Amino acid sequence: MFKHSLWVYAISFFPGIVISCSGDSAKNKKKEQPKTIVAKPYDTIPRYRALVKKEPVDSYQEKTENPLNDWYFRVRIYETPNTFHYLLKLEYEEIRGQDTLRIPNFGIPPRPVIKKGKEKYSCIIGFLDKNNEFREYKKVFVKNNTLKVTTIKQYSVATYWKEK
Repeated sequence: MFKHSLWVYAISFFPGIVISCSGDSAKNKKKEQPKTIVAKPYDTIPRYRALVKKEPVDSYQEKTENPLNDWYFRVRIYETPNTFHYLLKLEYEEIRGQDTLRIPNFGIPPRPVIKKGKEKYSCIIGFLDKNNEFREYKKVFVKNNTLKVTTIKQYSVATYWKEK
């Protein structure tokens, strides 16, 4: 009979102990985290330039092997009113062309750059990222006496945030 009364005693108090221990207390509550404010890249750099430069931002030229004429393979980058858009002016002997260069908004001022390509009459157009590393974007070259432009890589920026 002693075992039976102890068993009834344990069963009747066990639920009370479990409920009281699992209740929320000030110590168990997680502190509310303050909301983090994230600066969006497009908010840090103005979308439009106050002053558009007339001279090229960067250029590359190489004299062609035409003994009769003073001709060049030439690529120049010009600013446009839009901060992240540039105009490319291309030239090979008497062939002229234009293209656009759109640099993604990484939250830093864009820095377009032209580097010499591996082939004759070629160059690589790109930009410097926030770590000052050159990022290839487009290639301008001559093939069969024709001026060509091709996109090497594409870049984009996305902003993500977590809603609570």
